[in-house]
Amino acid sequence: MTQHLPVLLNEVLEGLLTDPSGTYVDATFGRGGHSRAMLERLGEDARLVGMDRDPEAITAGQRLQASDPRFSIRHGRFSGLTEVLDASQCKAGVQGVLMDIGVSSPQLDDAGRGFSFNAEGPLDMRMDCTQGQTAANWLNTAKAEDIARVLYVHGEERRARRIAAAIVEARPLETTLELAELVERCVPRGRHPSRKHPATKTFQAIRIFINDEDVELQQGLEAAFESLAIGGRLAVISFHSLEDRKVKHTFRSLCRPPALPRHIPIPEPLQAVSARPVGGVIRASEAELIRNPRSRSAVLRIIERLP
Repeated sequence: MTQHLPVLLNEVLEGLLTDPSGTYVDATFGRGGHSRAMLERLGEDARLVGMDRDPEAITAGQRLQASDPRFSIRHGRFSGLTEVLDASQCKAGVQGVLMDIGVSSPQLDDAGRGFSFNAEGPLDMRMDCTQGQTAANWLNTAKAEDIARVLYVHGEERRARRIAAAIVEARPLETTLELAELVERCVPRGRHPSRKHPATKTFQAIRIFINDEDVELQQGLEAAFESLAIGGRLAVISFHSLEDRKVKHTFRSLCRPPALPRHIPIPEPLQAVSARPVGGVIRASEAELIRNPRSRSAVLRIIERLP
């Protein structure tokens, strides 16, 4: 199993931790790589609230919670961030929120979770395996046009209709390799323009749909920003263009004045912006790429809440 290495770790610590005595949120605890490093930097009076929708991450977080009184862990989705903070008695605003979007290395490496097209496992793909339908259940019952729409919208897969038709014809599908091999027959490696596996976009799209990640991300970004105290920062790591596009557009709307009619006197308060960008677009260094190839596609964006 691949060792879990938190991506852009130094960049997150430098950009997010502005107050060593502050209250922070790791909204995607995973196996705690970022959280442990944050606790090493924070003072004795600081607080760190971890959250995750994956029960296995919660189990890992409970071990850290038992060993460090500054840390607490909560089970929840991005859309439930406000409720998590209320339950953690963080009502005065937090100094920073970290969101590390997408599937984690431990989830990819565990074939039983069904996220990887490189290993045999059940077609599950649920972030929270205690609720919701599995990828197999949906693929084996959905209409071809609905499957094609998901592949195109959430994976930008140009051969979405061909793949969807092949899925319907081959049903029932039960394992990850069954699906990966089917997609590879529809999208031959020799014609694929990049080094990525032909099934990359299909697996991405199905995972996003099964976990409602698109809606969760938008609601999470809004809730995270609203939770910030003045001067607090929101740091988001994304791994593919669809995620980063949503983060970029949301941050841009917060960092620019609202669109108002021209040639009309506008009171100054209405022209104020809500946030400022911090550090531009941040990517992994060459040293990190060598140490952790999975950081290749990672993009970090940070904004700071203004008065």
